[in-house]
Amino acid sequence: MTAPHGTDYRQHFAIETPEHVLLDYEVAGVGTRMLAALIDWTIIAVVLLIVDIVRLRLGSVSGWIAAIDVLLSFVLIWSYFTLFEGLRGGQTPGKHRLGIRVIADNGHGVNVAEAAARNLLLPIDMLGLVGLFVIALHPRAKRIGDLVAGTVVVRDQPEEVSVPVLATDLAETDTAGVPEFSDAEFRLLREFAQRSAALPADVRDRFAVGLAARFAARFPQRPQDNLLFVDQLYRAETARRRGRFGARTGGSTNSAVAERLIARKSTRWDEFQKLADRAAARGLDTFSARELPDFAARYREVAADLARVRTYGADPVVTARLERLVVAGHNALYHEDRQTWLRIWIFFAEECPRAVVQSWRYVLVSILVLILPALAGYQLLRQQPHLAAELIPDTMLERAEAAAARKAAGQGYVEANANSRPVVASEIITNNIGVAFRCFAGGIVLGVGAFIVVALNGLQLGAISAYYANMGVLGYLWTFVIGHGLLELFAICVSGAAGFLLGRAVIAPGLLPRRDALAIAGRMAIRMIGAVVVMLTLAGTIEGLLSASDAPLATRLVVSGATLLFLALYLLNGGLSRRSRSLGGRGSGHVVPVED
Repeated sequence: MTAPHGTDYRQHFAIETPEHVLLDYEVAGVGTRMLAALIDWTIIAVVLLIVDIVRLRLGSVSGWIAAIDVLLSFVLIWSYFTLFEGLRGGQTPGKHRLGIRVIADNGHGVNVAEAAARNLLLPIDMLGLVGLFVIALHPRAKRIGDLVAGTVVVRDQPEEVSVPVLATDLAETDTAGVPEFSDAEFRLLREFAQRSAALPADVRDRFAVGLAARFAARFPQRPQDNLLFVDQLYRAETARRRGRFGARTGGSTNSAVAERLIARKSTRWDEFQKLADRAAARGLDTFSARELPDFAARYREVAADLARVRTYGADPVVTARLERLVVAGHNALYHEDRQTWLRIWIFFAEECPRAVVQSWRYVLVSILVLILPALAGYQLLRQQPHLAAELIPDTMLERAEAAAARKAAGQGYVEANANSRPVVASEIITNNIGVAFRCFAGGIVLGVGAFIVVALNGLQLGAISAYYANMGVLGYLWTFVIGHGLLELFAICVSGAAGFLLGRAVIAPGLLPRRDALAIAGRMAIRMIGAVVVMLTLAGTIEGLLSASDAPLATRLVVSGATLLFLALYLLNGGLSRRSRSLGGRGSGHVVPVED
């Protein structure tokens, strides 16, 4: 059964700016997004292949080179989408190629935290094609990551109209006379002028010949150069339409007014385009005290012009161009701080630990979810040692059996040579952070995924400790764990708490709509995961470089105490910080429902 003629099944939504101008966005469809993802994952695969080749050739030369390769591979897989979307205007290379981008629900560009929130949920979205199912059902084609981050993927607006190659710097005059061309004829001249700069010379000349032939009979006295002739026609008609008689054409009144507005304001729009491009590339911090008010005034002027051209039914190309200009100005004036190194430092040093402190109830629940299964696992294995093979990995069983002999030989629980320790550290860091990410993502499933990860870690911790106690080598095990273990266990609990925060927003959003509660919880949770990354990076470094060495117990105890001191100071710094803004809201725009 075919769709009725003219039916548009594309999804749209609109943002109302503080200037009360509606910006209409077309939501990107599943097919376009899948193709963009295919391009991006192909790029990732190629880079990973290169990294693996370097590791195979140079890894044996230096453990540090191999360790860097491991970290690069991990960062590439987990940070590719986050960094591109957060730092490059919501576009990965694949999205840029397909003409789509990620924006916030209020129309702002996404920052790194929002991009991280949506992309750390990829494991859930990719599980059994859950993401595609949610996209197909959601009115704005959101996947689960978009729901948590408060983002939406939209089609980019059409390309900007090129700056005309013909002269348009004409002053408004009252002596230019009445327009001589119809609106359709002038539109034809204007579009040629605006687009000719991007055309090859032979194509431009061919179009000029056609236009000159169309108007030649009305202008017997004309230059022989066709491009010059068309230039003169455009200049003269533009001057007439900028004058007081500019609205007196043969077309409809609205169309005539729109054409006169375009003729009079095109130069101003070009000037604002340059300022908007500068703001997007370098930020408003580069504007002087005089330029900032001028930019804001020009933005309001362009927003008003957009409302006018919509009212008068101007050419869709012109309307699309003004929409891009208003979007650019809106994002420049109403966006969050640029992602400078200072901003990134404030995020990790202040906002992340503060989120942990503010969510202390969820952290406490997560600690209990870890401790109670640990105690149960310890008691179970102490009383029924024969269950060890079912609860403990084979590697841990083998190490327990070899522990007495290694201890008698003066060897530690795990010892790696100096060259391989950096690799061990990098592998531990990437593995633990990956587990924390999955724990966070699992929280979206009503908190169950996060609960399972934390509880299983607690159960294994207790069971392993009980088995080693049964073998009489519990102290030998904890001599290895003590240096890094406390910080690592706390980080696991924080990642579980972040997952519980998401689960709570889904189950009990309170007075807020569920989508708003989830987005707010996502902003808090992603900062908690930022703190987890800091803690696990430090813990993994200690485990790989110190715990896996032959360092004496005294040194390990000192390092363990230092990690506890670091944790206390880190959380205290976040709790006392007053510099960061509230985590709950951002921006000034609000969403206006639009019928699809």
